[in-house]
Order: sequence, then C-alpha cells, then structure tokens
Amino acid sequence: MALDKKYFFTLKSIEYYNRFRSPESEARLLEYREDGSIVVEFKGSFCHTCGVRDWVEDLAYVMKSLGGDAVLEEYIEPEGEEDYKRIGVFKVKKTPEGDPVGW
Repeated sequence: MALDKKYFFTLKSIEYYNRFRSPESEARLLEYREDGSIVVEFKGSFCHTCGVRDWVEDLAYVMKSLGGDAVLEEYIEPEGEEDYKRIGVFKVKKTPEGDPVGW
C-alpha cells in the first residue's frame, strides 16, 4: 500500500492532538487501513468528569481545525483493560488542500 495524504494528515493530526492534550490523553496510531480509516489508541488519566469518549472524539475536531474532515465510527473500551485506555476507529473523509510537507 502506498502511503498517501491521508496517512500523513493522520500523523500530523495526532502530533497536534498530543501537543495540546498530553499527558491527560495521548494518541498513537495503531493501524492505517487502505479504505482510509484509522485505528488510534488513546492512553492517559483523561478527565473523567468531562467524559472519556470526548477525549477520543477530539481527534476528529483536531482534523477539522486543520482543514480536513473525519468522523469517529467506533469507540472501543477494551475488556480487561484499565480505565486509562480507549480505541477509536475513524474514517478520514478529507485532507487539507496542498502539499503535505506544508501542513
């Protein structure tokens, strides 16, 4: 599979997410699928009063703020895991215009 703009946009978005949300939540790309969906792991202490799901959904808002578009398709609370890990499956629908190097 050739790496494309969606892949680079995903990495940039995760980097931006972590810059402003770590250490409460830190995202890590687990899988990039050929259909443009991504699987992202979120770990951290979170802010449970804010709602843990909100910390996962924030990645889609980061992507929108950077000129792209993504939607959270699946929210996973791994069984047997501590309260400090969640998985989000997102569909990246759009990337910003221009060359990824300039993002």
